[in-house]
Amino acid sequence: MSSGRLSGKVIVVTGGTGILGNAFNKALIAENAKIVILGRNKEVAQQRALEINNSGGQAIAAIADVLDEHSLSKVCTEVLEKFGKIDGLINAAGGNQAGAVVQPEADLFQLNMSALRQVLDVNLFGTILPTQIFGKAMVTSAGKGSIVNISSISAYKALSKVLGYGIAKTAIEGYTKWFALELANRYKDAFRMNAIVPGFFLTEQNRNLLTNEDGSYTARGEAVIRQTPYKRFGQPEELTGALIWLLSDESTFVNGSSIIIDGGFLSFSGV
Repeated sequence: MSSGRLSGKVIVVTGGTGILGNAFNKALIAENAKIVILGRNKEVAQQRALEINNSGGQAIAAIADVLDEHSLSKVCTEVLEKFGKIDGLINAAGGNQAGAVVQPEADLFQLNMSALRQVLDVNLFGTILPTQIFGKAMVTSAGKGSIVNISSISAYKALSKVLGYGIAKTAIEGYTKWFALELANRYKDAFRMNAIVPGFFLTEQNRNLLTNEDGSYTARGEAVIRQTPYKRFGQPEELTGALIWLLSDESTFVNGSSIIIDGGFLSFSGV
């Protein structure tokens, strides 16, 4: 049930065309926010915005690459022309790729450097660059605001295979704390940056690692379930409570924090 905690706020969602992004979009609209669905898939972005607008919400589709400063700046201008301000940013663009996954039999001294750089780029610099563009607009247009990054439990505990993703999300943790500190140094409590830390949620990037074609768990999927006290994967909607809180005025004294949402995965010793 909506409480209108984000009424009147304009929120940009990078990765808004993805699985987690879609859950974020719906939660934001339910709280009466105006949203910008930013992604590279024009058809998906436009369809999601159309559905929201036809249902009485306010959304615009924004086609951009989070590593392309020009396209991000263009979107920012369009958002300010449409809504007049930006109050929040969710840096949800990211993911993994096969080349950055190190298999058990792989030579540790023959890593795919190109793939590792690409995963680091999209997760880390794909968070930093949108923050540079939309964060600056937040300062000049709204005078206060909140930025939420997407971290991962792979930043807290080494997970086999996913080297590139783990490195990138560890960097996100460091960036979140550093930028939060510098926001406070310059703007006091007007602006804040925090992160949510998902555990294992099924997405297109990890589905083949965790499930077989028939829907049963792979050996890796079974290992995850054994380590998770809830004995299941998370649902995207289970991330949105913390997300909405961090974007709302209820969390104005929260800065540089990371909220772990993992069904108890990190807490469980295995015994």
